[in-house]
Formats: sequence, structure tokens, C-alpha cells
Amino acid sequence: MKKQKKIEKSMEFKKYYLSEFQLYDGEVLITFNIVAIDTSKNEITVAISNRGRISVTTYDLLTDSNGSFYFEYGINYEKINVNDFEGVK
Repeated sequence: MKKQKKIEKSMEFKKYYLSEFQLYDGEVLITFNIVAIDTSKNEITVAISNRGRISVTTYDLLTDSNGSFYFEYGINYEKINVNDFEGVK
């Protein structure tokens, strides 16, 4: 199990609200939108649009060796970096 670093509460997560990221899984684009980030529990909640279905799921918010925040998605534990999300226009 990966050791987690405590997330700094001073980080401005409000700027990420509803930010979007798209992941191509080899067949379709999967869209992620950030709904909430809970720094006290080290969790991120995202709305996922995948093959015509929308789900809201909470993941552990992890930190890599560079100090960037990410979560792992799917059976292959795809690393989704929070900094890769873009604001919705």
C-alpha cells in the first residue's frame, strides 16, 4: 500500500469544481468532472460519463513523488492527475 502524504488545507480546491478531464480507454472517451475534494479524508468525488451512463464516485486522493495529487481509476488503476483537469468553458 502506498504511503499517503496529508493534503494541505491551504490548497485552493474551489478552482477545480466541475473541472473536466477526458480519458480515452481504447474504445470511447470517458469524461470526469470534479464534484468535491475532501482534504480531511483525502478523498475526491467525481462525476463520470462513460458509455452513456453517469455515475458519481469517491476515490482516495493520493500524492505522487512530485507532490501532485491524483486518483486511480478502473481495473488498470489508471493514474488521473488533478492538475490535468481543465475548467469548463
